[in-house]
This record gives sequence, C-alpha cells and structure tokens, in this order.
Amino acid sequence: MDFYVILGVDQAASQSDLRRAYRRLARKYHPDINPGDREAAAFFRKLTEAYETLMDPDRRQCYDDRGWVGTAQDGGAIEFEGFDFSVSTTGEAASTFGDMFADVFADSTRAPVKNRPGVDLHATLRLRFSHALNGGRYGVTVTRVVRCEVCEGTGSRRVADGPCTSCAGSGQDRWTRGHMVFSRQCEQCGGTGRGRQRPCGVCRTEGVVARSESVDVDVPAGIADGTRLRIAKKGSVEPGGTLGDLYVTVAVEPHPLFTREGDNIHMVLPVAVHEAALGSRVEIPTISEPIRMRIPPGTQSGQRFRLRGRGATSPRTGEPGDFVVEVRLMLPRVLDERSKELIRELAEIGAEDIRADLWRKTEPE
Repeated sequence: MDFYVILGVDQAASQSDLRRAYRRLARKYHPDINPGDREAAAFFRKLTEAYETLMDPDRRQCYDDRGWVGTAQDGGAIEFEGFDFSVSTTGEAASTFGDMFADVFADSTRAPVKNRPGVDLHATLRLRFSHALNGGRYGVTVTRVVRCEVCEGTGSRRVADGPCTSCAGSGQDRWTRGHMVFSRQCEQCGGTGRGRQRPCGVCRTEGVVARSESVDVDVPAGIADGTRLRIAKKGSVEPGGTLGDLYVTVAVEPHPLFTREGDNIHMVLPVAVHEAALGSRVEIPTISEPIRMRIPPGTQSGQRFRLRGRGATSPRTGEPGDFVVEVRLMLPRVLDERSKELIRELAEIGAEDIRADLWRKTEPE
C-alpha cells in the first residue's frame, strides 16, 4: 500500500502537509477513539508507519527510490496499483475513506490460528435402572464438526496442473474500491499462476464438516444418576485446531420398586399382620435374583433388614453395597361379620396399651 495514498497526499507534499494529514486521520482512526475496532487499529498502525517514514528525509528518499515492496514472508501483502475512472462512484456506489481501507486491512487482522483448542461437546445418556447397575457399552448420538476426509482438512484437492482458476493464471488477485485498484498475491496458487489444487466441494474450503454419529460410551457397573463421563477427542474441531472432548451426563430412570442411596439399594416389603406376628419366610426380588428372607416373629412396621453385599457395585472401589428391606405391615380387609369378630377377639387377647409410652414421655422430668 502506497504511503502517500494512506496519508492522502501527493508525492511532493511538504512536512507540514504530512503533519496535517496525519493529525486529521489520527483523530479519526486512533485506537483510543475506536476501542475494540480491529480495522481502525490496523489502519492506524499503517498510518503511523507511513507518517514516520515520510517525515524522516533519509527514509523518505529511500522509499521514493525503491517504493513499497513486500518481503518473501509478506506474500499476502496488499499493493496499490493505481486508479480506474471507468467505473461509477456516485450515489450508492460511492465509497467513504473508511470504507476504502476497511477492505484493504480487514484480512490483515485475521491471522490464521494454528493448534487452537477444540470445542467440547455435551450429551445426555438415559439408562434404565438395571442397565446403570450392570454397566455396559451404550451409544449416544451427537453432531460433531470434524476434519473433512475428502481433502484431509486442507480445504483443497489436488488436480492436474493448469492455470489457476482463482486468478485466471495471473498470479494476482485484483479488486477495486472506489476508483482505487488494489492487488495481492493469489492465495490459491501462491503467485505462480498455476493451479494444482482446486477448492474442496465437500467442505467448501473450510477443511471441516458437520456430521451426526453414534459414539460408544463405556458405562461402569453401578454408575449413579448425574455422573459425567469424558470421552477424549470425540468433540468438535475448528479449522487448524485439535479435537475437543465429549462429556456425557448419565440420567438413570427411576425404578418402580427400588431406590438407591449411595451404593445401597432400598425397597419396601409389604408384610401381612400374621406374618409379622408369627414369623415367616417370604420370597423377595432383588437387583440380581429372587431370594427367600426370614421375617422374625414380632416384626414391627418400619423395621429394616440389611442383606450384605447385594447392593450396587461402587464404580470407585468395585465393592458392592447392601440391600436394605423395610417392612410395611398391611392390615387385612374386614369384609364380613366373621372377620370383625376375629379382630375383636384378637383385641381382647392383646389388651396391652400400645400408646402408654407416649404419655410417659410427655410427663415433665
């Protein structure tokens, strides 16, 4: 970009002219006046470089002799080629001074970022109560952004040697802003004018594509509701970056009979009055297989029995918890007079005041 064009002066401008031009543009494009505006900041850097070069007589003479030339590392540098007055710049087609430089310096603020971190994804895996206790491998469907397999993430595909389709073999990309014509080295062919690659039609030169897929999740036995599992490198990727991770939150559906407290499994067992009074052996379901459990004589409602080692397996230690059975007494249905007579006889036999302790506990000490 020509330093005289940046300052908006001709090549014969005096130092006073340069100073006035710089002050006028600096008041408009200074970063303090345009906080967060990267385009204004980029232009202000170029403006300062142009001003400092042209204000120094020796540097100005050197610049006038050889002009502004990009280095080998500056292959994408923008050059000013002159003016084109064959196009209309009136009305809506007219460009402001700021518009003119916005296109020129916009790309300079977007340097490619390599090895940028990937994007982590989050998903929910819903499991039945028994599946969570037993563990296993389950699939969860996610939509990921991954490298394009067709172009291997480059955004282009190799083709037979021929003229570059982007610059038509010229090696330069040219465009106009107002009456001003700019150019820079063609990114597609590197300025050679020959193209051995063409844009990938699958990823549209992005190098990445979005796709839905099922990811296998290894669920450990005894996993609890709300546990989050990390599957490495199953997240999304950004162009030039690495893969993120997938975080799966396990949601365990409630069971109609069993509840879980830590690694212990609880259930409520209905017991008839005569079974609790006289004792009995009843068959109960567990999380693995049915078992027969002894109900001692005189068992009360709410009493709990603990079966060691028949609970959920701890994912941390691998040791099983306990199976806790809570007794709930179920009164018989009184359907006829005979049933009522039997209940009355039972009441007469067991005439003990079962609420005596309640009154004793209310007496002051």
